[in-house]
Parts: sequence; structure tokens; C-alpha cells
Amino acid sequence: MKLNVRGKNFTVTEALKNYAEKKLSKIDKYFDVDTEAQVTMSVERDVHKVEVTAAINGLILRAEEATDDMYASIDQVVDKLERQISKYKTRINRKARKSGIKTPAGQSVPDDDWEDDLVIFKTKRFAIKPMHEEEAILQMNLLGHDFYVFANADNNDAINVIYRRKDGKYGLLEPVLKL
Repeated sequence: MKLNVRGKNFTVTEALKNYAEKKLSKIDKYFDVDTEAQVTMSVERDVHKVEVTAAINGLILRAEEATDDMYASIDQVVDKLERQISKYKTRINRKARKSGIKTPAGQSVPDDDWEDDLVIFKTKRFAIKPMHEEEAILQMNLLGHDFYVFANADNNDAINVIYRRKDGKYGLLEPVLKL
């Protein structure tokens, strides 16, 4: 796995970079293809945050952890990535079992029940009207939600999502159809 390690609000030491490479090499064994991962380390008010994003076989893995120690944040983000990969592999193996495809010898198929959590229990339909981003933020706050779906009047009425970030600021999602 090729890592692109960068620091935000501080300089990444060689020791931190080597530690991240060593720990993230643990997830490299799960995939046949060589991949590239972006690792961002930041420090704000004594909170050491690590974000990792990797695109593997069309699957985007992303994890983020923040602690009071950068090494602990790296450990926790790797654990989170391993759990994501395990869930993904379990889902693939289950689909193969249900469709009658046999798994290769030596591979185990865990019997986790996590896929039961993916059932949609409720569907909501609602009318949306074109509005500006500021109005969408006001609507979201009036409703007391952490996100709000709207037709962006500033962007040819494209469907966008405004959301509240952990730091209290706002983010905007602008989906682009990938063909």
C-alpha cells in the first residue's frame, strides 16, 4: 500500500510516518491490488486526529479517530478500518453462499449478524423546493436535524445535502453521477 502522509497544523515526524506505514500495512494483506491511501494527521487543542481514506476495488474505506495521543489515534483508526474490511468481506462471502458459489478451500465464512442492521424500516418521501445554502442551514437548524436534503438554487437545482460537522461548522455534499 502506498501511503500519502501529511500533517495539518503540525509537521509529521519520520517516526510517526513509519509507525503509520507499519500499522496500515496490516490491512494491505486483505487485498490483491496495490492501492493508495491518504493519511492526514492533525492537532487541534491537544486533540490528535488521524483520518485515512483508501479506494480499494471500487470500495472507499474511510476512518477517523481522535485521542490525546497520535499513536493511539493511529492504532484506533487501523482497528476501525479492519472492522470495515471484515464487514465487507463477510457481505461478499454471504452473497456468494446465497447464490450457490462455493468459497475457496481454506477461507472461512464468519456468521456475523451485522447484515441484519442494514434493513430499511422506514421510507420518507417529502417535497423539496429550490433554496440557497444559507436557507437550507436555517431549515436544518429549525428542524433540529444534523443534515438537510435540498435542491440547491445556486447549482441548477441539483440535489445537495447540508450537514453539521463535529466541530460545529457546516459541510455541503454535492453528489456527482459517476458513469
